[in-house]
Amino acid sequence: MDGKAGTAMQTILHDYWRSSASYRVRIGLNLLGLPYRSVSIDLLGGDQRGADYLARNPQGLVPALEIDGVVLTQSLAILEYLNETHAAGWLGSASLEKARIRALAYAIAMEVHPVCNLRVARYAVSLGGTTLEDWMKHFIRNGLADFEAMLAQTRRPSQYCHGSVVSLADICLVPQVYNAARWNVDMSEFPKTAAIAAQLEQLEAFLAAHPDRAIPNRDLSRILWHGRAGL
Repeated sequence: MDGKAGTAMQTILHDYWRSSASYRVRIGLNLLGLPYRSVSIDLLGGDQRGADYLARNPQGLVPALEIDGVVLTQSLAILEYLNETHAAGWLGSASLEKARIRALAYAIAMEVHPVCNLRVARYAVSLGGTTLEDWMKHFIRNGLADFEAMLAQTRRPSQYCHGSVVSLADICLVPQVYNAARWNVDMSEFPKTAAIAAQLEQLEAFLAAHPDRAIPNRDLSRILWHGRAGL
């Protein structure tokens, strides 16, 4: 979703189309109906290490969100800010509810995502003993198995990860399921997780945030040349 805010204080998302963290923030912005301008950071071309970008995000990671006159980094911090400033309800209301939703979200964003970050996985492969696909499949499969078990602890019927309202956990789940498909993880092993993701993927906010809708022409050309898995 590219758009222009009607005020001088425009919301700008610095992202990369295939970044899980960027994907999460695109979903969040879409759920809130917040217009923003997308600025693609070419991770393969090294844009994230350029002086201009490091001035916004010293970690050299995506995303970075310019909003309300400030620059925010780290996707979960950004999403919690949006949740608080727009009363999104992504964490529920009761303390135990918030703890459960955070636990599910963190299981994806803090356990699976970091070890499957492409720079981490490529370094592991460079040490020998595994291939990129085997590394990704191992950690994504194990992480989703844990997530499936966590979902099974819910005693009441649940349309999404926690109840019938989209939560922070759902926002984190869908990008990880996208990665699972990319690395040929068999989602039939995780029926509850797969069923929730399938429902979420039909919501317009999630559809509009999908990497296939965010891919810039330069990366589309790379895919046509090298294939999807190579990026």
